[in-house]
Amino acid sequence: MTGTIIITGANGSLAIPAVEHLLTRFPAFTLVLAVRNPGDDDVNTKALGHVISKHNANKRASIRKLDLASLKAVHEFANAVTAEVAQGTLPPLASIVCNAFYWNLTGPLELTSDGYEKTVQIIHLSHVALVLRLLGSFGPDGGRVVLFSSDATVPGKNNLESIPPKIPTDPDGLEQLVHPAPDDAAVGDNMAHGFCRYATAKLAVDAKLNKITVVIFNPGNLSDSRALLTNTPRKLVLLARLVVRPLAPLLRLMDATARTAAEAGADAARLAANAALPGERGYFTLLNKDEGAADSRDEPRQEALWARSAQWAGVMGPQDTALAL
Repeated sequence: MTGTIIITGANGSLAIPAVEHLLTRFPAFTLVLAVRNPGDDDVNTKALGHVISKHNANKRASIRKLDLASLKAVHEFANAVTAEVAQGTLPPLASIVCNAFYWNLTGPLELTSDGYEKTVQIIHLSHVALVLRLLGSFGPDGGRVVLFSSDATVPGKNNLESIPPKIPTDPDGLEQLVHPAPDDAAVGDNMAHGFCRYATAKLAVDAKLNKITVVIFNPGNLSDSRALLTNTPRKLVLLARLVVRPLAPLLRLMDATARTAAEAGADAARLAANAALPGERGYFTLLNKDEGAADSRDEPRQEALWARSAQWAGVMGPQDTALAL
């Protein structure tokens, strides 16, 4: 299998080893690596560029700017990719890996320039827009969309949870996902609200994309993820540096999903290349068949969220996507 693989958040903890795995094991693919800041002043983008250079892959891997906090930027990015595929300067798409991530466990809710809650827009809405806009650019043999989840989507399963995630079905409740009320002062805990927003955004992923195979991938609890050090309370930063990372081998004995970002990245790369679980669809923890949270398997919730997500993302009809909405 050949074609173009798009990875969002391509300079992330999991994504960089995924890129290296693709360049090493699957050199026939062309990689479009989307990051918020493509400049070398970003230490993580610089590390991504080093991986590309190490494999002499500048002709088959490009780093491109994509700010998922802006739907305008997402649509412009999708338009550019669509044009390049149509012109033959990019091979048809083989996979879209929706890896980009955001959370804020240290402050109140944030809105993007589009007026949507930032975590939900970056993790969910912008990926909805990107995937729907690009479905028509897949090759005749189809391809794969890789979405990411975590145990945070299952109420009561993650130790950081204080406010359980939930997907409503009524219009007013759905609107609260992207236009939430101010954080409840009675809770008085930025981490609680921030983690709830993150968990809800992950819960919103939907595998209903017709002829393209879609996998929802829980990569496990990554002991060396930079997410543990970014927009997190100092107590979590210290816990990650002084306990989680040094004791990672021991944690594996207590948590079967605990592993490194490099291990998870290799699995993500194999999923993107359709080498792992070829042709399969659905929810997987690591590479094992699993079930997502109950809300994500509730058909009325799926239908309601799907329709509203497309509207929020600015994907309104056949002029915007190859999928019948």
